[in-house]
Amino acid sequence: MYAPPVCVPLLSQTRKMDSPSIRCSFHLLVCWLFVGVGCSSVEKKIYVHLNYTLPCVRLLNATHQIGCQSHLSGNVGVLHVLESEENLDWVLRSGLNPPYLVILDSPLFTRSIMMKLKNGSSRVAGVAVVAPSTNPPDGVSPHTNCPNENTGVYTEKYDPALAHCNVTVWNPLGSGLSYEEFDFPIFSLKDDNDTKVIRQCYMDHNRAVNGSAPQHPLCAMQLLSHMSAVTDTATCMRRSDLSAFSLSPGLDTVCDPLADFNVWASTRPLNNTAKGHKEGESVVVAAARLDSRSFFFDVAPGAESSVSGFVALLAAAHALRSVTQEAPPPRNILYAFFQGETFDYIGSSRMVYDMEKKHFVVDLDNIHSLLEIGQVGLRVNSSLWLHSDPVSRKNSSVDGEKLLESLRAGAAGLNVSLAEPSFSQPLPPSSFQRFLRARPIPGVVIQDHQSSFTNRFYESMYDNAGYLDISYPPDLTPEQQLQFVTDTATALTEVATVVARSLYAQAGGDQARLSSINADPQMVTQMLYGFLVRSNNSWFQQLVPSNLMSFLGNACRFSPFRHITHSTGRLLTAASIREYRCTNFPLWPLQMFFYVWVQGAAPPNATEREGFCTRSTVRLTSALSPAFDLQEYTSKDYSTWTESRWKSISGRIFLVAGHELEMLTLGVGLGVLITSLLLTYAMSAKADILFSSGREPVNATY
Repeated sequence: MYAPPVCVPLLSQTRKMDSPSIRCSFHLLVCWLFVGVGCSSVEKKIYVHLNYTLPCVRLLNATHQIGCQSHLSGNVGVLHVLESEENLDWVLRSGLNPPYLVILDSPLFTRSIMMKLKNGSSRVAGVAVVAPSTNPPDGVSPHTNCPNENTGVYTEKYDPALAHCNVTVWNPLGSGLSYEEFDFPIFSLKDDNDTKVIRQCYMDHNRAVNGSAPQHPLCAMQLLSHMSAVTDTATCMRRSDLSAFSLSPGLDTVCDPLADFNVWASTRPLNNTAKGHKEGESVVVAAARLDSRSFFFDVAPGAESSVSGFVALLAAAHALRSVTQEAPPPRNILYAFFQGETFDYIGSSRMVYDMEKKHFVVDLDNIHSLLEIGQVGLRVNSSLWLHSDPVSRKNSSVDGEKLLESLRAGAAGLNVSLAEPSFSQPLPPSSFQRFLRARPIPGVVIQDHQSSFTNRFYESMYDNAGYLDISYPPDLTPEQQLQFVTDTATALTEVATVVARSLYAQAGGDQARLSSINADPQMVTQMLYGFLVRSNNSWFQQLVPSNLMSFLGNACRFSPFRHITHSTGRLLTAASIREYRCTNFPLWPLQMFFYVWVQGAAPPNATEREGFCTRSTVRLTSALSPAFDLQEYTSKDYSTWTESRWKSISGRIFLVAGHELEMLTLGVGLGVLITSLLLTYAMSAKADILFSSGREPVNATY
């Protein structure tokens, strides 16, 4: 058995102080290090930390707050695995050891159950939802049934009969759960070894047998996700502004505006330094949204809601690259990918605002028409629906028929049927609505639904690759899966071809060339694989600069979409040029083009990549709501969404003792403390006797 070193004073003829010597101090330090190691070892024996935890976080807007949070030190509760809704009585009333931390499978993560837990929150410490490996059979959407109903074009000033989804409820499965506020943490857990440990801990310690209460020790869990912001956006922004005068500016910020960047490009280069109206420039805008969300932070695959649309538009841009160089159409085509559309159209409202204020490369007067690609991944009977605004179409100055004719010409000879909903049906939620709020513009929104969404998992974690039926033979390697053309990719390629041909026709291109414009199914399948299955693949690695490699990962989440879309769009519309252009280019081309060095591919039997310099018209612009530039935090015209800051997100399980054992432990601890104090006092009082080192030498120096 190890015996700790004993500290004794050294005898010396030259002493500078009466405290223990350096050797004693060294021994004490060794003792403390051993104590620290012991404490760490004990901590590991007490707690089992959860590796894969995704929290629900707090968001705020002009009027209120939504989401979840824990106490400052985390919420602790006795584990209870909820087996059915009837089993809620144990948590809310009859259980003897509240508060409870409820573990439930995804089929039980419903509005009915969650609202009951919310109303009984004094007995609920938190909720952990076990995410399934496959999608549920029934539709699930935690979003509202009328997305962005207060910030679209249909208001009391613009045909109130069409406002608030009075005509069409776009998302009938929407429960609104993502827009509720919970005063306890809610985490998503991956169905893996952590979940098995949790269930086994519950079965061994917490499960009631024959109706009797379980005996201590009980299995408990702690969830930590404390949010700094409270009340609403105006309150949290005021508190954040005050942090500029604190001793640590920025560190006391409690919330941040939801913001990112829009991605845009054009078939003909536009002078990016000359903002505002371009005389003689007519632009056809081709738009898609980039973002999605779910109930849990940073899990937003958005396969149908966003990825299908922007992949189709990227493929269309690639299909148009050659023909627009060989036979340029009279009008320019501007590709716009908007960020933050889920939260009251952040990206599109910002671009419209910049156009109005002459801060963008073109203004609203330069826009000829607009074509938006929405949810197009779940076509029924190969149908695409062309949605337009019934109000602006009554305006004689808005010629929407020309765009419809271009779309019909683009679909000729393809396995795609185009149809229009009834004339009285309003536009579905779309970025186009923000342009219509500024002025009447001819435009069409392409969707795969006639009225209500076909998407049964709108803005949920289940809107993933599996929902679009993107699957691969089981014997394929990841590299082979990247190249395998799925049925979904084939169908989406047809949509991209329709979009490309229609844009070329709408821009005034040669009709005789339409049949030669075709999207590449290989390109589409690679993009679907990269955005929905595995972003860290060989093709994406070729596209991105080395400083963006960290955004590539095996799991596909929301955050890398803008970076990868920027890189993908740059390659699909770019020209490869000599290396020196990436470092030594004149000022004028810099105004017209964007240069960047990408990693490229490694030749066969080689390890070093052969990078190259690309020149494109792809740019980034701010996707920050104008409300924050104007400091109008209670604005009704622009998005006011902010996200609370937090310091730590974690979860762990452990055993808790009964009350009697806790009291016994406390009593023993107090006894040891009192005894130690008495011994210390006694030893201090007799220190001159206990630690006497004999008679001091006469020549001792102090």
